[in-house]
Amino acid sequence: MNDHMARPALTPVRGSARIAVAALVLAGAAWAARAVWQLRLAATGLPASGPPDQGEGRHRPLTALEDGYHLVSSLGDGATVLCAIAFLAWLWRVRDNAHVLSGQRPRYAGPWVYAGWIVPVANLWIPRGIVADIHRASAPGARLPRAVNWWWGLWLAGMLSGVGLMYADSTDEVIVRAYTDVHLLLAADAAVVGAAVACVLVVRALTAAQEAGMDTPPGRGDAQLP
Repeated sequence: MNDHMARPALTPVRGSARIAVAALVLAGAAWAARAVWQLRLAATGLPASGPPDQGEGRHRPLTALEDGYHLVSSLGDGATVLCAIAFLAWLWRVRDNAHVLSGQRPRYAGPWVYAGWIVPVANLWIPRGIVADIHRASAPGARLPRAVNWWWGLWLAGMLSGVGLMYADSTDEVIVRAYTDVHLLLAADAAVVGAAVACVLVVRALTAAQEAGMDTPPGRGDAQLP
């Protein structure tokens, strides 16, 4: 009975999971729209007036299609930011719940939930490690969902492709790439959209595991909680 009383209340995660899923769907749709616009640019071809950036600080007026791509790209960037905020809010909640369920401290300290995505080299494995650690604590003995590896592999492909999530080119330079070599852009877009879809499955799997844990009587190490 004392063990039952010792375990802190778990934080409900279904609401934050739904928000994260909705944000992931929105971000995936935004990147798909970006790919469609890149295909339209490639089909139209580079205008006779040349690229938007004419060099030496000179820019020609954008075509209607190029102007539309600027808008689609900006909306995609905004959707990606909203997705990151929603996903991290959900991730923090399930991480706290995993601590309660297992009675063990997380492998990675709290700041890594955020810093793990931006610290060079460490961002190649820490975010996946945090998710795997949460699943291990939430569902001891259960196999890690395959969606976790699909999500992380596609995420890395989109991040490291040089034309996906982390490209440093301006929007006008990306437009030129769409005119001259759209295939790499489309491959990066496909990786990002695939990562968003796989991440939806990850959110659903971890949320389901924790909801099942909420219905399980304590006794998996609750007495170890500080």
